Amino acid sequence: MYLPNALRPGGVLSTMAAAACVCLLALSGCAEPPAAKAFFKALDLGPSATEERKQIDYKTQVAQRIEEVNAAAITPGHPQAMLRSVVVLTFLIGKSGQILKASVYRTNGDDLAERVAMTSLKRSAPFPPPPKALLNRAGQVELMEAWLFNNDGRFQLQTLASAQKDEAAE
Repeated sequence: MYLPNALRPGGVLSTMAAAACVCLLALSGCAEPPAAKAFFKALDLGPSATEERKQIDYKTQVAQRIEEVNAAAITPGHPQAMLRSVVVLTFLIGKSGQILKASVYRTNGDDLAERVAMTSLKRSAPFPPPPKALLNRAGQVELMEAWLFNNDGRFQLQTLASAQKDEAAE
């Protein structure tokens, strides 16, 4: 009987199948569920889903604060299809919600849009204090936000923005 190399003893698939069986047997032999939990927790190489959710929730709170304070400059509805400018700011927020540092991370060179983005950020401080789980050793959290500018100079924040208008649908 013919067997492809991958299925023969020592082949890639047979080796992978054997490894999977060993893992299943090891896990099925766990008498206590806490041992299985510890095993899966040890496999988690990134931030926990809870920490990631907290960061997303906090970033949304910050964006909502910026929009509340700068309501007259916010584009209602959908941003236009071809944006005038996109300005990305990176900023550090301290444990009390104050802005410690802010800088332009990415821009298309529109100086006025950069100034509007920076001014709207600074005008919105202080922000709600960040959750302790998000603070680094220095007691601060770093966030990035993109300001999406229409031709009229008004903007939306990427975190809260609606989908852009479709030029073909207009």
